[in-house]
Amino acid sequence: MLFHSYFPARSALRIVCAGITLLAVTASTVSLAAESPLTLAEAQRRALAQSSLLAAQDSAVTAAREMAIAAGELPDPVLKFGIDNLPVDTSDAFSVTRDFMTMRRIGVMQEWTRADKRDARRTRFEREADKARSDQAVAAAAIQRDVALAWIDRYYAEAIVAVIAAQAAEAKLEIEAAEAAYRGGRGSQADVFAARSAVAGLEDRASEARRRVATAIANLERWVGAAADAPLSGTPPHGTLDLDAKTLLMQLERHPAVVALAQQQEVAAAEARIAQVNRNPDWTFEIAYQKRGPAFSNMMSFGVSVPLPWNRAQRQDRELAAKLARVDEARALRDDALRLYTAQVRALLAEWETGRERLALHAEALVPLSRQRTSATAAAYRGGKGSLAEVLAARRGELDVHRDAFNIEQDTARAWAQINFLGIAANAAPATEAITAPPLLRAKEAP
Repeated sequence: MLFHSYFPARSALRIVCAGITLLAVTASTVSLAAESPLTLAEAQRRALAQSSLLAAQDSAVTAAREMAIAAGELPDPVLKFGIDNLPVDTSDAFSVTRDFMTMRRIGVMQEWTRADKRDARRTRFEREADKARSDQAVAAAAIQRDVALAWIDRYYAEAIVAVIAAQAAEAKLEIEAAEAAYRGGRGSQADVFAARSAVAGLEDRASEARRRVATAIANLERWVGAAADAPLSGTPPHGTLDLDAKTLLMQLERHPAVVALAQQQEVAAAEARIAQVNRNPDWTFEIAYQKRGPAFSNMMSFGVSVPLPWNRAQRQDRELAAKLARVDEARALRDDALRLYTAQVRALLAEWETGRERLALHAEALVPLSRQRTSATAAAYRGGKGSLAEVLAARRGELDVHRDAFNIEQDTARAWAQINFLGIAANAAPATEAITAPPLLRAKEAP
């Protein structure tokens, strides 16, 4: 990692000054002595364990599975009781025993839902449970990615603070040198002001860098709570991917968001199946016992009721067509999402690969050259052959090169995180099998 090669061997005094400055910056932000280090993996583990969204989606899965069991059962029977043919006038008014037609009735009615309907409804909720589980995988992948991005942002924000602190410590030494040269008649007062201006500029950059650190910690705290204040441990392993680029692009159908849309397609297909079986009505059976007065015989009655789908073409068939259109909609959304994620991953891969090339160029050429330029101009100034302005310009150039390298490395690490935490498992099962229309529709679509 470039960060570890940015500090050349300086004088012992400069190293001590840089260390003291960096320690002050760190201590002013948080107290880390008693904190255990926070690695990237630990931050992700904490975020997943503390996520209320994942817990909510667990409940959604449970709810759908419970509904699947209930949907496979027959409706509750209906208990019916009453009095039939109760007289309201003459001497028999409101008597339940005198008139031969008066009957006290008790009965049971049961709607007999067809087995294929119950199976279709149960399947629909099972698919909904699968969809909720896929949504949970989408959320888990997003949490891992966002935590990685927040962790990376803090890591590089703190690295920039360290670089600026080291540069500021050296710039303060240049103030002392400029003042000594001015008192000895070897330099101008303008050199003193230039050195002080350089230190002020670095302090301004340091203030901005500390703000970035505070922002990064706040973003990380959203995921891991108080652990966001702990010192970071480890470095972003952005040099390699869990899956190579070719394999990654081939397995994008296993992207959690694509799988979730495929599961939504299965839910829509299950609803279409329900609409298809609903074209056939359910029968309702009823049995009742009727008790008459002591002088008359008691009776029993049986009955069957069946809905008459007399306008099936405009009702049941229309509903089926609407549900099948939803299947087509879900399929199109899934295909569009697959194309979108393919384009995004290709762009991220290009950014990651380009970033690695640029990092190599900075590590092998630009950073060493900027360091050598600063050393050369400083040596020339101390030997009376150069100006302080050249030293300060070289130092600004070196800091800019370091900042550019950090920005490139941060962008590369962010691209790595977005690629590596897509949620695609190398050994995952295929996202979904092909979903076909119910048999009735296939028959209608046939020429």
